[in-house]
Amino acid sequence: MYSGFFKVPAPFNEVVKTYAPGTPERKEVKAMLAQMRSEEIEVPMVIDGQRVKTDKKVRMAPPHDTKHTLGYFYQGGEEHVKMAIDAALKARCKWQSLEWSDRAAIFLKAADLISGTYRAKINAATMLAQSKTIVQAEIDSACEFADFLRFNVYYMTQIYSDQPTSDHGIWNRLEYRPLEGFVYALTPFNFTAIAGNLPSSAALMGNVVVWKASNTQIFAARVIMEIFEEAGLPEGVINLVFVPGPTAGKVIFSHPEFAGIHYTGSTAVFNTIWKTIGDNINNYKSFPKIVGETGGKDFIIAHKTADVKAVATAMVRGAFEYQGQKCSAASRAYIPSNIWPEVKALMEKDLKVIKMGPVEDFTNFMGAVIDQASFDKLSLFIDNAKKDKEAEIIFGGNYDKSNGYFIEPTVILTTDPHYITMTEELFGPVLTVYVYEPEQWKENLKLVDTSTAYSLTGAVFARDRYAIEEANVALRNAAGNYYINDKPTGAVVGQQPFGGARGSGTNDKSGSYLNLLRWVSPRTIKENFNPPTDYGYPSMLES
Repeated sequence: MYSGFFKVPAPFNEVVKTYAPGTPERKEVKAMLAQMRSEEIEVPMVIDGQRVKTDKKVRMAPPHDTKHTLGYFYQGGEEHVKMAIDAALKARCKWQSLEWSDRAAIFLKAADLISGTYRAKINAATMLAQSKTIVQAEIDSACEFADFLRFNVYYMTQIYSDQPTSDHGIWNRLEYRPLEGFVYALTPFNFTAIAGNLPSSAALMGNVVVWKASNTQIFAARVIMEIFEEAGLPEGVINLVFVPGPTAGKVIFSHPEFAGIHYTGSTAVFNTIWKTIGDNINNYKSFPKIVGETGGKDFIIAHKTADVKAVATAMVRGAFEYQGQKCSAASRAYIPSNIWPEVKALMEKDLKVIKMGPVEDFTNFMGAVIDQASFDKLSLFIDNAKKDKEAEIIFGGNYDKSNGYFIEPTVILTTDPHYITMTEELFGPVLTVYVYEPEQWKENLKLVDTSTAYSLTGAVFARDRYAIEEANVALRNAAGNYYINDKPTGAVVGQQPFGGARGSGTNDKSGSYLNLLRWVSPRTIKENFNPPTDYGYPSMLES
């Protein structure tokens, strides 16, 4: 037991390295890429600190080089999910009793490992298995992941220090207990930082976790577990399982100790999870916390006064960085006719020189989409757009899976603001543009707000301040992360807490204290130093 009100180190955003020719970081990550490509590894599950193998191995390959084998992971079943739950519950009492400063120290050390000795390794793993360029991997797996850990520790202390007032003779306290049971972290393929943050944010607040990583992110997930273990995370606090989603759900959502889910993924899956929890609500000891960041149909709308170069750049970067596989990626744009010709010309200039290919070649701006299912879905939408009378492909439109799942950056021009690619999430490098008449600004703001079920990110471009304010009001509920004269991607921990509402999730804002509040169950404690000894009150006296 320690004595003292400890202050944690001030959080900061990790500086993004350039990886320019001649820099030491470029040399280091190139060497790590070569090393990882030269070996085939086996990745077991991690349950109660033990490496768990099965008789079923699943191959891992780079999406941009599908003929190359990175290694294999061991796929588990229901029995392994049960083992993970048992391990978590066994660790629960000791972990929640640990001083908060000790929990903080573990994750602060993990942040230093990520930004230091593990930087090249976690970046290279993300590049190879998730087909991220070095720029996108550095922003994600090195910088954002470290930012999550450092800022979450700081937010934890903010939460703990928020205490009630006390009257004379009374001492009131608020205890922020971890949830009673275990938390299920279900993480996506597209951000290594999210894969690390979802289990660790709950664990930081004293919870124990069963973590299921996406199959296509397991290659980097094993590096995350290595980092946590080296940082001193005790056995059983976070248990990493590789099982099919329905297999995990069958066991977890029927368990009486299920206390909450931290989720990032598709809206359809989240809807199913929510319904399943509701159907099983009488089985649980407590009402589970349901936290999810789901889909998006993220927009860019430009006013007639917008800076055309800024609009064009935002469309290219916002739609095509990481092959449009960001929850926040721009996938629909509303451009006034007075600036469209110039915006189109500037986009064409960029798209003619953008290179797509293996991410090991640092001159490439784009890699491949994540897997066969994504490739098939995107190519189908592109093929349909080639035939539909309401649509015209003005850039790109080609695809090839002979060596990897490559989809060209594609721009569809539509005459119908409700065309399917303007309303349905595609999760790939496809941007649909609707050109409107400048005097129809108000009507198009309404279109932006009402055309889809989502409300994740969006961007407004204008020089006219009245127009900006008009958009701010009209689009108040259209995006949880809203940008003025900037692309709708690239939220930074501590600066732009991330999350959306409507069909985009519960808007619990990862990268802020708001998210951490979901992983505690407060207890109010009142201590009376002078308790009454007579049941009566003065008002009861006759005179």
